[in-house]
Amino acid sequence: MSDIAAFDEQALSFLETYLNNASPTGFESPGQKIWLDYIKPYIDEYHIDDYGTVYGVVNPEAPYKVVIEAHADEISWFVNYINEDGFIYVTRNGGSDHQIAPSKRVNIHTSKGIVKGVFGWPAIHTRRGEKEQAPTLKNIFLDLGCNSKKEVLELGVKVGDVVTFEDTFMTLNDKYFVGRALDNRMGGFMIAEVARKLKENNITLPFGLYIVNAVQEEIGLRGAQMVAERIQPNVAIVTDVTHDTGTPMIDKVVHGDVKSGKGPSMTVAPAVHNKLLRLIQETAEANEIDFQRETSSRSTGTDTDAFAYSNMGVPSALISLPLRYMHTTVEMAHKNDVMGVINLIYHSLQKIEDGHDWRYFS
Repeated sequence: MSDIAAFDEQALSFLETYLNNASPTGFESPGQKIWLDYIKPYIDEYHIDDYGTVYGVVNPEAPYKVVIEAHADEISWFVNYINEDGFIYVTRNGGSDHQIAPSKRVNIHTSKGIVKGVFGWPAIHTRRGEKEQAPTLKNIFLDLGCNSKKEVLELGVKVGDVVTFEDTFMTLNDKYFVGRALDNRMGGFMIAEVARKLKENNITLPFGLYIVNAVQEEIGLRGAQMVAERIQPNVAIVTDVTHDTGTPMIDKVVHGDVKSGKGPSMTVAPAVHNKLLRLIQETAEANEIDFQRETSSRSTGTDTDAFAYSNMGVPSALISLPLRYMHTTVEMAHKNDVMGVINLIYHSLQKIEDGHDWRYFS
């Protein structure tokens, strides 16, 4: 794919709004509302569960159910301790990276609204001649410009408030989407675009299509576990991000060989159903969609596992978007890979039959 994929103004406007909004694990509702508003024209009905997972349905009366799924939540922090001098210590909400925190600007989400702060760090001048301390969960701290715990509390900040990084969406070199929370709101964007493409091209599927944006993936696939039981699907195609291992300091022998710009990645793993995987790969080849391959020795670590092992077993597959610098504020995804995932799911859905028999033998 030498040309760079183009996205129309409607899609890009949605993507920027969706990515710039904060949707921390357990507090995804604002982002879910943005996502739902976007897909409403392309679905017949929608449902919201008690923890905030949202799914739109096309052809809801059909007994055979196919899920396409992404997760809505992003990593963040919790206010954990406020000391008497007004400095705040945090704990993780998901897999937040303590090493990137120092000098980052943050938003603290309080009942009174957003309170601004920064992750402070001692100046380089003060560290000379001493053994360098690396950032750890025990020594990173927030500074709100307050001189006391009382002043912090007066701003409305309390233990349990969620903290997110302030960084916003941008495009780099006209090739890469960049920002925080591409893991995995880029997935939400891609499945929304699949729904839009099916509607605008008047594609009628012979089954019920469930477009699922699940919560709480980052702390153990919890939203997917709940919604899999609610929907009880026959098939699930999950999309999430995977590591671009072509950047410095990553061992390909350990993590495999996946590179941005070379197409979606298909995972072989115990939870991934071989016949469904083969259908998707053959669809990619038939439609000249480049794809890559990787493996997971046990679990995939994605919502694929939650769907695969639910309801006495649901044939499931994982289509991954190569991502640079996962769980940082500069996550990067190549436009061609994003379009590749959208097209691959779109065409694969049209190869699934009503009552499709996924048994390996009979």
